[in-house]
Order: sequence, then structure tokens, then C-alpha cells
Amino acid sequence: MAKKKIDTAKDAPVEIADVKKAKPAAKKTAVADKSEKSAVSKSASKTKKAEPTAPQVNAVEPYSRFTDFDIALFRSGKHYKLYEKLGSHVIEFNGVTGTYFAVWAPNAQYISVIGNFNGWNRGSHGLYVRWDGSGIWEGFIPNVGNGETYKYYIKSSTGADLEKADPFALRWEVAPRTASIVADTYYEWSDGEWMKERYRHNALDKPYSVYEMHVGSWARSPESPDEFLTYTQLADKLVPYIKEMGFTHVEFMPIMEHPYYPSWGYQITGFFAASSRYGSPQELMILIEKLHEAGIGVILDWVPSHFPGDAHGLYNFDGTHLYEHEDLRKGFHPDWKSYIFNYGRNEVRAFLISNALFWLDRYHADGLRVDAVASMLYLDYSRNHGEWEPNIYGGNENLEAISFLKEFNEAVYSHFPDTQTIAEESTSFTGVSRPVYTGGLGFGMKWMMGWMHDSIKYFSADPIYRKYHHNQITFSLIYAFTENFMLPFSHDEVVYGKGSMLRKMPGDEWQQFANLRLLYSYMFTHPGSKLLFMGGEFGQGTEWNFQNSLDWHVLEYPNHQGIKEVVKALNQLYKDEPALYEKSFDYNGFEWVDGGNANDSILIYNRKGIDEANELVIVLNMTPMVHHDFRVGVHTTGKWGEIFNSDAKKFWGSGIDNPKPINTETVNWHGREQSIKITIPPLAAIVFKKEKTVPPKYELKK
Repeated sequence: MAKKKIDTAKDAPVEIADVKKAKPAAKKTAVADKSEKSAVSKSASKTKKAEPTAPQVNAVEPYSRFTDFDIALFRSGKHYKLYEKLGSHVIEFNGVTGTYFAVWAPNAQYISVIGNFNGWNRGSHGLYVRWDGSGIWEGFIPNVGNGETYKYYIKSSTGADLEKADPFALRWEVAPRTASIVADTYYEWSDGEWMKERYRHNALDKPYSVYEMHVGSWARSPESPDEFLTYTQLADKLVPYIKEMGFTHVEFMPIMEHPYYPSWGYQITGFFAASSRYGSPQELMILIEKLHEAGIGVILDWVPSHFPGDAHGLYNFDGTHLYEHEDLRKGFHPDWKSYIFNYGRNEVRAFLISNALFWLDRYHADGLRVDAVASMLYLDYSRNHGEWEPNIYGGNENLEAISFLKEFNEAVYSHFPDTQTIAEESTSFTGVSRPVYTGGLGFGMKWMMGWMHDSIKYFSADPIYRKYHHNQITFSLIYAFTENFMLPFSHDEVVYGKGSMLRKMPGDEWQQFANLRLLYSYMFTHPGSKLLFMGGEFGQGTEWNFQNSLDWHVLEYPNHQGIKEVVKALNQLYKDEPALYEKSFDYNGFEWVDGGNANDSILIYNRKGIDEANELVIVLNMTPMVHHDFRVGVHTTGKWGEIFNSDAKKFWGSGIDNPKPINTETVNWHGREQSIKITIPPLAAIVFKKEKTVPPKYELKK
């Protein structure tokens, strides 16, 4: 079929939605030709009043939202707000309300919009291809509005007949249905106070404690356990819970539309659509807004690394390898049986960066956690010899992906400087969280995967053998400040037979719970920001199952309630003590007191903030042995009080503690002139802080 072309970019239409405050717009009227004017004139002479005639419009009107500048940006990969142009947009044109459609498919012979409105007729609503070689097809279809389902019928250059969902659709049908839905992201936000002060909450020298969760399985209605909670129903339960627990941020595993629920959201087809399983775009906005009102930041998992090969998705979009790399050595992921974006194609880079900014812009997300960065960085990732091709320098680095990640981070931080990007990156790649101008990738933080694996391996060992693995628990401090590290106990550690966090711990029931309290205490006092996957905060005993709700019923038991209470206390300690966050990514914020006591499996270290008076002494006992009159060196004289003890009875511990402040003695210990004698409880963490001197006047008043 011959391509219909549109050769001009007209003035922007009046858009019905996607603005914060819609202003009344003057309606445009169609200009009638001479014959029409004459007919109207004759009719008017015969009657006193003429009925107004409806505007004459075609099935598809040639119309464009793109300027020449837009096209230049798009083709150069620098158009970062494509969601304002491509996709479906309800507008008013020539006095008629309808929808403008635009799709990128440079290798198509013919494209039409099909849907319920035309009986899915492939030949009735063909789009116009732009004259400029951009590969964009577009057109205005009258009387099509929000809620209309549609797809693009594409006749490829090879003659194949394809039916594709809209890559820029803002809403999709609920799976297993696969059509796009005309929708908008119009919402009157009321989180202005949060947005104004967001930079404080997201700063690298502030507490950053993340609750990672999967929307579909956090909780379900007891009356309908097979049904999902909607975004708004979730808000009613989730917001007060996170606030009670003291987490500063929540991280949602991918909420973008995905056809296969067991993929947990990591096989995305609708990159610009919030999953319809849980409600509308506006309902998700309500959830985010309520979190913001409660002082809780929102991080979204973002997946620019791959996408599935579903027939209605991005794969083979116009009959060619449009979004994915055509060389399967670069374009196919052997682990996930999915397809890898072509990071060297400008239009694809613009698609991905526009998608990242979309969630920060339209949904007020406070950060993006970028999934599977390691798989993007290396050409030989999960590939055997001969299954990959070296770069132009003979190395295994994916230079196009590296360039893309740098550009992505520059775009995010230039448009939204008060947000954070976080890399899930498991290799020793240099400078992941260092600025692009110094040669880094530009992320704000990076997951500390080595710490996570070493910590779990160490804590999984019976305490009697831990002295032989002492280097596993101390090794992280050798490289702890080479990146801005986040300490993650994520969803990946509680699936596929790995066991829950609780069941990784050795020993009897008491020891398992004590070990878990100790492990979390170690995480919260170790340099770096924090992340804990849902269920771990109350010691769920079973692995995470995405098909079911968390085991909330176990909170009826004091041991699980104790885990919950210790996590609450640790979040509070983290926020109350500047020494735990002010220099979290600075080697000056940490100092070993004694990191070499392998025989007793005891670790002692200082955490420091800007004010020396806020220094903390942390003592970790990795065995069930109680130690009395244990001497610890300190820097300054005075009284040191125990401000946290994971063995407290309210945490289901044994209650062994240091109830009174301890005076220093002039006994040189651990290389310090002063020291204190303390009691160390079994399998526990204790934190000491020097009591501040009470002013004499205050004492007299008392």
C-alpha cells in the first residue's frame, strides 16, 4: 500500500489532559470552501434561522505535534520528553475532540489504528508518514477519547502483518489482554511541600532506609486472597505501616505494565504505563502522594536492560529489529530469554531516557533503581567463549551501553537534581557512583552486592566456626568507600530455594532470631544506605511467594514481633544519630576499634559524624557467649551510655545489658588512653554514646 505523507508541523493542538491546571481554550472552527459558503447563504435566505453545521472531518486528519526541532532532537537521540509527542493524546482539533496518534516505525509500508471504535478494521484509519524520513506515522482520529482500546496494525516492509500495542501508551488492558488504552496522566497534585523539600530527604548525607516491596504480594484481602489490592487500597494499609516502621523510602519492584505476572515486573512491555492490575494511573498517583504526605520517598525499579519477545510488544516492532540489537550476540539475553535494547541507536536512547524522565515527571518518583546494570556493561555477560564479539578496542565492555548510562544519569540529574539513581551492579566496574565528568557512570548509589553475599555467608555459618571466617565479615571495609554503597537484603535473596532471611540463620529458634537481629544491627551500623525486602522486617519464615500475601499472621508471636520492633528501633537509631549517616560514604565516618578479634568473633568500631560529640561505639558479638568486664578503648573521658541493645527483652532477647552509664578509666586499650568495661550479651549488637555534659546552671535548677 502507498504511504500517506504529512509534510508540515502545525500549531500544537489543545490537549484535554496531561497538564496540571487546564485552561479554557478557544475552539477552532473549520474554514468552509466557497461552495459550502454559497449553500449556507442560499439556505439562510429561505429560513429565518439556519441550523449550525457540524465540522467536516475525515476518518484520519493529517496532523502533527512535532516541530522540525523535535524531529532533529529525536533523530539525534536528545529528545528526552517523547512522551509529550509520541503515543496517543486526546486533543481538540477543528472544533472536534478526538485522539492524536503517533508511532515510530520507519520500516513499515502502512500503519493504521485499529480498535473497538472501528471494529478492528485494518483499512479504515491509516496514519500518515512524515516526509522527513524520521519514520514517524501520525494522524488525528475524531471522536476517539479516553478509555478507547487500540493497537497499531503494521504492514512491514517484508509484507508481514503485525498488530502492536503502543510503546508510549499510558495505560494497557489488564493481562492477559494486550491492547493499549487511550488515557492521560492528568492529576491535581497536593504534595508541593514534599517536592519543595525533597532534596533534603534524598541527600547523600541524610538517612536513607529503603523498604523494597512487590505491589501484588505485599498484602491481599483475607476475604479475596486471589485478588490484588488496588493502588488506593494499598495506600490505606502501606503508608501508616512504613511510617510506623521508620523507613525513609519505599522501593516498588517494577510497576510498569508486564504481561507475565511471574516475571515480578521485570519483563516489561508497557514502559510508560502503570500496571492496570492494580488500578489507573491516577490511583497510583494517589498512593505516591499519600506516601509523600507521610514524609516517605518513592523509588521505582526501572528496567532498561531488556524486554520480552511477546508478539504485541517492542520485539520486531515494524518487522525489523527496531528497538533490539539485530546481532543476537548483543541483542538477546541468554539468561532471561529476552531482548536487549540497541543502545547505539539514537531513537532508542531517546525512548529510554524519555521513559526514565517520564516517571520522575508525571508520577513524582523520587528515584530510580536501575536493574541489571552489570548485564548492560559487559558484552560477555553470561556468555561463553565465541558467543560474544569484543568492542573496537578488543575489550569486553559494551561501549554503547556505557555511553547510554552516562547520558541517562546526566539527563536525570540535570532535569531532576533532587532525585537519586541507584545501580544494581554486581561487578568491580570502576566509578559506577562517581560523576560522569570524572569518568564515572554518574549514579547516585550502587548496591553493595559483595557485602550482601559475604554477610549472608558468614551469618549462615554456625557461630562456633565463625572465627575461621572472620575475614568475610571485615572484608567489606577494605572497599566500602570506593563507591556510594547501598546495603541490600533484596528480593533476590529470599527466592528459588535460598530460604527466608530468618531461615538462613543457624541454631535453634532463639539463636535464629538473635542472629537475625544481630545481622540487621550490623547492616544499620555499617557505612552505607540500607535496603530491606518486605517480610524480612518481621522475620517471615517462608520464602517470598509472589502469588500470596506476606505471612502477616506470624506477628501474633512474640519472636516475630521482636524482629519487627528491632527494625523499628534501628530505623529510629539511624535517623537519630548523625554519626550513622552524615559521613556514610566517607572513610572519615568509620574507624576500627578492634576488627581482628577472630577468636572471640567480636567486632568493635566507631561511627563518626561532623560533630565529634556524636561519635558512637558499636560492639558486635557473633557468638552465644556472654562476656563480662570486657574492656573497650574510647577516645574521650566521661560517661558512656548504652543507647541500643539488640538483646533487649522487648526484642525477644535475653535482656543482658548495661543499664547504667559507664565511667571511663585511664587504662590504655585498643590504642586509646581511655577505656570502659562493659557486658556483651550473646549474639547481639550494642551501641554506646558518650553522655553530654549537663550545664551547671541546669543542675542547679534541678
